[in-house]
Amino acid sequence: MLYRTHVISALEKTREDFARFERSLRGEVGELAARLRALAGRASAEVLRESGAREARLAYPSDELDGAGGAVVPFGETWRSHEEARRWALATLRDRVTFAADGSQVFPGRDASLPVAAVQVASFENPHSAEGRYFKDVHFEVLTPEQLLGTRGSFESPEQVVGLRRFEIEARAVCDFLERRTGWRERGERAPVAFFDNTLLVASLRKGTDRHLSQRMAGALAELVALSRATEVPVVGYVDHSYAHDIAGLLAALNRDLPETSAYDAQILRARASGSAPAPLARWGDRTVFWHCQRPNLAESFFDERGLPLVGFVYLQTTSDGHPARLDIPAWVHEAGLVEEVVGAVRAECVVGNGYPYAIETADEAAVMNARDREQFLRVVQDFAAQHDLDFHVSRKALSKGRRR
Repeated sequence: MLYRTHVISALEKTREDFARFERSLRGEVGELAARLRALAGRASAEVLRESGAREARLAYPSDELDGAGGAVVPFGETWRSHEEARRWALATLRDRVTFAADGSQVFPGRDASLPVAAVQVASFENPHSAEGRYFKDVHFEVLTPEQLLGTRGSFESPEQVVGLRRFEIEARAVCDFLERRTGWRERGERAPVAFFDNTLLVASLRKGTDRHLSQRMAGALAELVALSRATEVPVVGYVDHSYAHDIAGLLAALNRDLPETSAYDAQILRARASGSAPAPLARWGDRTVFWHCQRPNLAESFFDERGLPLVGFVYLQTTSDGHPARLDIPAWVHEAGLVEEVVGAVRAECVVGNGYPYAIETADEAAVMNARDREQFLRVVQDFAAQHDLDFHVSRKALSKGRRR
């Protein structure tokens, strides 16, 4: 068990380290916030040219910067009560199909004598119409010893294999939705929106033991982004608390006098600039302009035939006091003029979900497997092994934990 008094004592010993780090970081992010505000009135083409972002593969602002007059697009709506907010959200979502997939996994590890694991991915599709009914689906998959241990040459651990398989199934579920919603324009429907509860960008040029793993993850995402583009169905990679530093990297390229910093984008967007200026994302519902996202370690599959990035992002303030969420969005959505409509649907989902997209929240509830589910899985596998004369048993330590917890 955790002893509260020991935690407090350990924290008190390191209090000055925390305070010193916060003082230093506060000054850094405040200065970066001021430099971000200084983009107001500048043309996106000028920023791209001066930063050298294209050659250095840094993120850069889209032409939304020209029309918005700055890096932030204010929301503009105000409500006097949550009931008013919900009415706005329901009107925004009415007759718009939204979708989310999320997963969980069970990996007994050394508690089981036979390598085995399970992945469960749930999907939630909501038409938001009077006639239509929401749809839930669950995909359950068992990973065999050969799947878990048969990739030693690729250096993945069994735990990584389980996580990768879950990631691939989630991506495939979103792809299936994109294919089902193809032709929504011809049918006169509102733009559907799919949520992927993760980033849409994974480094695929890494060196070392995780190269094969990252390549497979990147491949799944590249397929998803390409299919979104081909079907013209928007998808949003939702990251509730991102530590990405794409905007910070561009600001460093534009301002050579800035010292190196560990500040990340979400901190900069919520930091007060020097003086009395508020944070760039000061109000609920405000968002940044659309940014084209480049990184040096991305494979060519994340770039189109012109060499331009296929994925961009916006940051959206979804709470009154926390850091903004990052929304990874395919670049074609910006080119089609759908960014504000898609972000509006995300805002509405967050109103219904009290700060988090309701579609993702519902998929997560359907997918999650808790400690009791893990025990049940082990019992079922044990019965299966006995029925088929397989050598499978659960360690006494695991059985003891199950009785005590």
